[in-house]
Amino acid sequence: MRLVPVVLALIAASSCASRRGAGHFRVLAAEPNYLLRSPDLRNLPFPDVLASYTGVGDGWVELRPHMQLRIENAYFQTNAPERSLKYYVGTGTARYRVANNGALRSLPAEPSLPRPPRDQPAARDLVPPSMARLHYHRYYYQIVFRSKAAERGAVLLAANSEDELQALGHRLAVDPDSLCTGALSGCVVFPKTCTVSLEIEIVVNGAARAVIWGSPVASVVLRPRRLRVMRIYAGRLTPVEIQADDPQALKLPLLPGDQVTWE
Repeated sequence: MRLVPVVLALIAASSCASRRGAGHFRVLAAEPNYLLRSPDLRNLPFPDVLASYTGVGDGWVELRPHMQLRIENAYFQTNAPERSLKYYVGTGTARYRVANNGALRSLPAEPSLPRPPRDQPAARDLVPPSMARLHYHRYYYQIVFRSKAAERGAVLLAANSEDELQALGHRLAVDPDSLCTGALSGCVVFPKTCTVSLEIEIVVNGAARAVIWGSPVASVVLRPRRLRVMRIYAGRLTPVEIQADDPQALKLPLLPGDQVTWE
Protein backbone atom coordinates (compact mmCIF):
# COMPACT_ATOMS: atom_id res chain seq x y z
CA MET A 1 0.00 0.00 0.00
CA ARG A 2 2.87 2.36 0.76
CA LEU A 3 4.07 1.93 -2.84
CA VAL A 4 0.92 3.51 -4.30
CA PRO A 5 1.88 7.16 -3.64
CA VAL A 6 5.34 6.52 -5.08
CA VAL A 7 3.91 4.90 -8.24
CA LEU A 8 1.42 7.72 -8.67
CA ALA A 9 4.20 10.27 -8.28
CA LEU A 10 6.31 8.49 -10.91
CA ILE A 11 3.35 8.38 -13.31
CA ALA A 12 2.69 12.08 -12.76
CA ALA A 13 6.36 12.91 -13.30
CA SER A 14 6.43 10.85 -16.49
CA SER A 15 3.27 12.53 -17.71
CA CYS A 16 4.71 15.98 -17.01
CA ALA A 17 7.93 15.04 -18.80
CA SER A 18 6.03 13.82 -21.85
CA ARG A 19 4.14 17.09 -21.94
CA ARG A 20 7.24 19.25 -21.51
CA GLY A 21 7.40 21.40 -24.60
CA ALA A 22 3.81 20.56 -25.54
CA GLY A 23 1.84 23.70 -26.25
CA HIS A 24 4.84 25.77 -27.28
CA PHE A 25 7.97 25.86 -29.43
CA ARG A 26 11.39 25.77 -27.83
CA VAL A 27 14.82 26.79 -29.16
CA LEU A 28 17.50 24.27 -28.15
CA ALA A 29 21.26 24.77 -28.23
CA ALA A 30 22.95 22.15 -30.41
CA GLU A 31 25.83 21.58 -32.83
CA PRO A 32 26.34 22.27 -35.68
CA ASN A 33 22.96 24.07 -35.73
CA TYR A 34 20.52 25.10 -33.05
CA LEU A 35 17.21 23.24 -33.07
CA LEU A 36 13.59 24.34 -32.94
CA ARG A 37 11.43 21.89 -31.01
CA SER A 38 7.80 22.08 -32.09
CA PRO A 39 4.76 21.40 -29.88
CA ASP A 40 4.63 17.84 -31.23
CA LEU A 41 8.23 17.41 -29.96
CA ARG A 42 9.86 17.24 -33.39
CA ASN A 43 13.31 18.84 -33.57
CA LEU A 44 14.20 20.88 -36.66
CA PRO A 45 17.68 22.31 -37.32
CA PHE A 46 17.45 26.04 -38.05
CA PRO A 47 18.33 25.53 -41.78
CA ASP A 48 15.23 23.30 -42.13
CA VAL A 49 12.75 25.65 -40.46
CA LEU A 50 11.75 27.48 -43.66
CA ALA A 51 10.85 24.22 -45.38
CA SER A 52 8.47 23.42 -42.52
CA TYR A 53 6.22 26.26 -43.74
CA THR A 54 6.29 25.80 -47.51
CA GLY A 55 7.89 23.89 -50.35
CA VAL A 56 11.52 24.90 -50.81
CA GLY A 57 13.89 23.55 -53.46
CA ASP A 58 17.14 24.36 -55.20
CA GLY A 59 16.66 28.07 -55.91
CA TRP A 60 12.86 28.15 -55.57
CA VAL A 61 10.12 28.74 -53.01
CA GLU A 62 6.41 27.95 -53.25
CA LEU A 63 4.26 30.91 -52.28
CA ARG A 64 1.92 30.59 -49.30
CA PRO A 65 -0.41 32.93 -47.36
CA HIS A 66 1.29 35.78 -45.44
CA MET A 67 3.92 36.03 -48.20
CA GLN A 68 4.39 38.94 -50.59
CA LEU A 69 6.12 39.38 -53.93
CA ARG A 70 7.70 42.83 -54.46
CA ILE A 71 8.62 43.69 -58.05
CA GLU A 72 10.78 46.75 -58.68
CA ASN A 73 11.53 47.58 -62.32
CA ALA A 74 14.13 50.12 -63.43
CA TYR A 75 13.25 52.37 -66.38
CA PHE A 76 15.48 54.03 -68.93
CA GLN A 77 15.00 56.66 -71.61
CA THR A 78 12.88 55.57 -74.56
CA ASN A 79 14.99 53.81 -77.19
CA ALA A 80 18.11 54.22 -75.06
CA PRO A 81 21.15 52.55 -76.71
CA GLU A 82 21.88 50.74 -73.44
CA ARG A 83 20.33 50.13 -70.06
CA SER A 84 22.83 52.00 -67.92
CA LEU A 85 22.85 54.63 -65.19
CA LYS A 86 23.43 57.30 -67.86
CA TYR A 87 19.94 56.71 -69.27
CA TYR A 88 18.14 55.77 -66.04
CA VAL A 89 14.93 57.74 -65.41
CA GLY A 90 13.31 56.05 -62.40
CA THR A 91 11.63 52.92 -61.07
CA GLY A 92 8.20 51.38 -60.87
CA THR A 93 7.06 48.98 -58.16
CA ALA A 94 4.29 46.40 -57.89
CA ARG A 95 3.44 44.31 -54.84
CA TYR A 96 1.36 41.16 -54.55
CA ARG A 97 0.05 39.46 -51.44
CA VAL A 98 -0.62 35.73 -51.39
CA ALA A 99 -4.28 35.23 -50.45
CA ASN A 100 -5.58 32.32 -48.39
CA ASN A 101 -6.52 30.48 -51.60
CA GLY A 102 -3.02 30.96 -53.07
CA ALA A 103 -3.99 33.64 -55.60
CA LEU A 104 -1.91 36.82 -55.88
CA ARG A 105 -3.75 39.98 -54.83
CA SER A 106 -2.35 43.30 -55.99
CA LEU A 107 -1.49 45.74 -53.20
CA PRO A 108 -1.70 49.56 -53.49
CA ALA A 109 1.00 50.97 -55.74
CA GLU A 110 4.07 52.58 -54.21
CA PRO A 111 5.32 55.99 -55.38
CA SER A 112 7.02 55.60 -58.75
CA LEU A 113 7.12 57.04 -62.24
CA PRO A 114 3.63 58.22 -63.23
CA ARG A 115 4.07 56.59 -66.62
CA PRO A 116 6.90 54.27 -67.76
CA PRO A 117 8.64 54.79 -71.13
CA ARG A 118 6.51 53.43 -73.97
CA ASP A 119 9.04 50.74 -74.94
CA GLN A 120 9.21 49.24 -71.42
CA PRO A 121 6.49 47.39 -69.47
CA ALA A 122 5.04 48.79 -66.27
CA ALA A 123 5.93 46.76 -63.17
CA ARG A 124 2.25 46.07 -62.54
CA ASP A 125 1.93 44.50 -66.01
CA LEU A 126 4.73 41.95 -65.64
CA VAL A 127 2.44 39.37 -63.98
CA PRO A 128 -0.64 38.75 -66.17
CA PRO A 129 -3.96 38.78 -64.27
CA SER A 130 -4.69 35.30 -65.63
CA MET A 131 -1.61 33.98 -63.79
CA ALA A 132 -2.22 35.99 -60.63
CA ARG A 133 -5.68 34.42 -60.26
CA LEU A 134 -4.32 30.86 -60.20
CA HIS A 135 -3.98 29.18 -56.80
CA TYR A 136 -0.47 27.70 -56.99
CA HIS A 137 2.68 29.76 -57.48
CA ARG A 138 6.40 29.04 -57.29
CA TYR A 139 9.11 31.70 -57.38
CA TYR A 140 12.61 30.99 -58.78
CA TYR A 141 15.44 33.32 -57.85
CA GLN A 142 17.40 32.76 -61.03
CA ILE A 143 17.07 30.66 -64.19
CA VAL A 144 19.57 30.51 -67.05
CA PHE A 145 18.15 30.84 -70.59
CA ARG A 146 20.34 29.55 -73.41
CA SER A 147 18.28 31.29 -76.09
CA LYS A 148 19.15 34.63 -74.50
CA ALA A 149 22.92 34.16 -74.47
CA ALA A 150 22.83 32.51 -71.05
CA GLU A 151 20.93 35.45 -69.58
CA ARG A 152 19.77 34.88 -66.02
CA GLY A 153 16.39 35.98 -64.73
CA ALA A 154 13.94 35.47 -61.90
CA VAL A 155 10.90 33.37 -62.83
CA LEU A 156 7.35 32.95 -61.52
CA LEU A 157 5.34 29.81 -62.28
CA ALA A 158 1.57 29.59 -61.84
CA ALA A 159 -0.74 26.58 -62.06
CA ASN A 160 -4.23 25.29 -61.29
CA SER A 161 -3.05 22.43 -59.07
CA GLU A 162 -0.06 21.15 -57.12
CA ASP A 163 0.51 18.38 -59.71
CA GLU A 164 0.48 20.91 -62.55
CA LEU A 165 2.93 23.12 -60.68
CA GLN A 166 5.27 20.16 -60.15
CA ALA A 167 5.08 19.36 -63.87
CA LEU A 168 5.87 22.95 -64.81
CA GLY A 169 8.78 22.96 -62.39
CA HIS A 170 10.18 19.81 -64.00
CA ARG A 171 9.87 21.33 -67.48
CA LEU A 172 11.55 24.52 -66.30
CA ALA A 173 14.48 22.55 -64.90
CA VAL A 174 14.90 20.50 -68.10
CA ASP A 175 14.32 23.16 -70.76
CA PRO A 176 13.33 26.64 -69.56
CA ASP A 177 13.53 28.09 -73.08
CA SER A 178 10.70 25.86 -74.31
CA LEU A 179 8.41 26.60 -71.35
CA CYS A 180 8.66 30.33 -70.78
CA THR A 181 7.26 31.49 -74.11
CA GLY A 182 3.81 32.86 -74.83
CA ALA A 183 1.24 34.52 -72.60
CA LEU A 184 -0.47 31.24 -71.65
CA SER A 185 2.66 29.31 -70.62
CA GLY A 186 2.13 29.73 -66.87
CA CYS A 187 5.60 31.22 -66.68
CA VAL A 188 6.82 34.81 -66.30
CA VAL A 189 10.46 35.71 -66.81
CA PHE A 190 11.24 39.02 -65.16
CA PRO A 191 13.51 41.35 -67.16
CA LYS A 192 17.10 41.77 -66.04
CA THR A 193 16.28 45.38 -65.14
CA CYS A 194 13.87 44.03 -62.53
CA THR A 195 14.50 43.18 -58.87
CA VAL A 196 12.05 40.70 -57.35
CA SER A 197 11.94 40.20 -53.58
CA LEU A 198 10.10 37.51 -51.66
CA GLU A 199 8.86 38.93 -48.37
CA ILE A 200 6.82 37.67 -45.42
CA GLU A 201 4.28 39.43 -43.22
CA ILE A 202 5.05 39.60 -39.50
CA VAL A 203 4.18 41.84 -36.55
CA VAL A 204 6.87 43.58 -34.47
CA ASN A 205 5.85 45.36 -31.27
CA GLY A 206 2.29 45.54 -32.54
CA ALA A 207 3.15 47.01 -35.97
CA ALA A 208 2.75 45.07 -39.23
CA ARG A 209 5.97 44.66 -41.19
CA ALA A 210 7.21 42.91 -44.32
CA VAL A 211 10.70 41.41 -44.15
CA ILE A 212 12.75 39.38 -46.60
CA TRP A 213 12.06 35.64 -46.65
CA GLY A 214 14.75 33.91 -44.60
CA SER A 215 15.33 36.83 -42.20
CA PRO A 216 16.21 35.77 -38.63
CA VAL A 217 14.72 37.08 -35.41
CA ALA A 218 17.93 39.10 -34.94
CA SER A 219 17.00 41.24 -37.98
CA VAL A 220 14.03 42.83 -36.16
CA VAL A 221 15.42 43.16 -32.60
CA LEU A 222 18.43 45.02 -31.19
CA ARG A 223 20.09 43.62 -28.04
CA PRO A 224 16.72 42.76 -26.46
CA ARG A 225 16.39 42.56 -22.69
CA ARG A 226 13.02 40.88 -23.02
CA LEU A 227 11.76 38.95 -26.00
CA ARG A 228 8.54 37.18 -26.86
CA VAL A 229 7.97 35.32 -30.12
CA MET A 230 4.60 33.86 -31.12
CA ARG A 231 4.28 31.49 -34.09
CA ILE A 232 1.25 30.03 -35.84
CA TYR A 233 0.77 26.33 -35.06
CA ALA A 234 -2.39 24.33 -35.75
CA GLY A 235 -4.21 27.55 -36.60
CA ARG A 236 -3.35 29.46 -33.44
CA LEU A 237 -0.53 31.65 -32.15
CA THR A 238 1.84 29.56 -30.02
CA PRO A 239 4.72 30.80 -27.82
CA VAL A 240 8.35 30.18 -28.81
CA GLU A 241 10.65 29.69 -25.83
CA ILE A 242 13.83 31.54 -26.80
CA GLN A 243 16.73 33.11 -24.87
CA ALA A 244 16.89 36.85 -25.57
CA ASP A 245 20.59 37.03 -24.59
CA ASP A 246 21.74 34.15 -26.83
CA PRO A 247 22.94 35.46 -30.25
CA GLN A 248 22.79 31.97 -31.73
CA ALA A 249 19.16 31.55 -30.66
CA LEU A 250 18.31 34.84 -32.36
CA LYS A 251 19.32 33.27 -35.68
CA LEU A 252 15.96 31.46 -35.66
CA PRO A 253 14.38 32.12 -39.10
CA LEU A 254 11.18 34.15 -39.01
CA LEU A 255 8.08 32.61 -40.57
CA PRO A 256 5.00 34.29 -42.05
CA GLY A 257 2.54 35.34 -39.36
CA ASP A 258 5.14 35.52 -36.55
CA GLN A 259 4.57 38.10 -33.84
CA VAL A 260 7.67 39.50 -32.09
CA THR A 261 7.55 41.68 -28.97
CA TRP A 262 10.78 42.99 -27.48
CA GLU A 263 12.33 45.74 -25.41
